[in-house]
Amino acid sequence: MIINGQTEFLTLMGDPIRSVKSPMIYNPHLRKQNINTVLIPVEVSTENFANVFKAMIQIHNFKGSLVTMPHKVAAVTLADELSVTAQVAGSCNALKLSSDGKVVGDMFDGEGFVRGIKRKGFDPKDKKAIVIGSGGVGRAIAASLAGAGISTLCLSDLNIDSCKSLAQRLKTHYPTLEVVFGLENVGTYDLVVNATPLGMKENDPLPMDISQLQSHHFVGEVVMKSDITPFLQAAKAKGCQIQVGTDMLFEQIPAYLEFFDLPTITVEEARTLAEIQYL
Repeated sequence: MIINGQTEFLTLMGDPIRSVKSPMIYNPHLRKQNINTVLIPVEVSTENFANVFKAMIQIHNFKGSLVTMPHKVAAVTLADELSVTAQVAGSCNALKLSSDGKVVGDMFDGEGFVRGIKRKGFDPKDKKAIVIGSGGVGRAIAASLAGAGISTLCLSDLNIDSCKSLAQRLKTHYPTLEVVFGLENVGTYDLVVNATPLGMKENDPLPMDISQLQSHHFVGEVVMKSDITPFLQAAKAKGCQIQVGTDMLFEQIPAYLEFFDLPTITVEEARTLAEIQYL
């Protein structure tokens, strides 16, 4: 694809941005589909994020932005409209300009996670789930599980106030959802998710007492440092079905493309086309 006067562009805003992989995933797809749109990484500080985005929306061929750390919470304040998932999560990772000029925000971390477990045969509807960690990704997963019809959601975090705040927002939008706290009666649950950073470092403790895991549990991970983290290795040893962290990333791709009104792609095609380099 040749960039010309009709090229539209998306940005990926974050800080730092040099290790991001998204441009190496989306641009090969857009090029193959002969779509005259490119995704450009933009490194912008927390102090300048809002001003830069507000300036960008004055550019006529700007379609919107993917948003990564540390701007996901601040991105909420830039949206005229937010999806329910973004409202519950209190953050968003995509901002687009709608045809009427409004900025629409959505959050796809949880959507990617839920699409992944569904493709592996786990239907969250009327199931019971534990989400360990109520930071950004944990909130997003909790919101998407609620949207997928989970019946009971157990929230676990050292910061109990964070759990309670998330529970309040969940109950506002999903009043029939049962929300509990702590890691009790783990055996009665169907899904266990590590949504903490534990596993990023070599000597990290496990996010929970693995003696509580049983073979009927479906166990999910968000850490992407390696496919089989110590937590997933322990879950596999228990006979659990698992989902690795990178699955959440790739499963978001069709959802992102749909959000920006671009031709979508299957996860398998995305994996095949990706031109990922580790710089």
